[in-house]
Amino acid sequence: MNFDNTVSLYQVVYADDTFDDAAAGAFSLLREAQEKYPDWPRVFYLDIEGHKGPQSGFNEDFFEFQQEFWFQTIAHFVTAFETPMVGALINPNPQQNDVPSALKVDPPKPTES
Repeated sequence: MNFDNTVSLYQVVYADDTFDDAAAGAFSLLREAQEKYPDWPRVFYLDIEGHKGPQSGFNEDFFEFQQEFWFQTIAHFVTAFETPMVGALINPNPQQNDVPSALKVDPPKPTES
């Protein structure tokens, strides 16, 4: 809890963490914040160590984590966030507080050759 009645969430994704590890960690932080501080504004800070690659500086998994997963699963449950690839953004919509009880990540769809 901060002095302005916001809750800061901070996640470090380490070089040996997988996409699933990172997704579960982010979701767990959201759930914990909603349980401890129901409906308070949340600001999420993400750091990623390693996982370097050609897609905006990240490998395929962590490009997708920040581009697809983050915006589809995490972003609408926070008031603002900061990720290495995107930078700092404010959610233009009101924060949603109906955080699901479990995270379900669908496997990636196969690409056509």
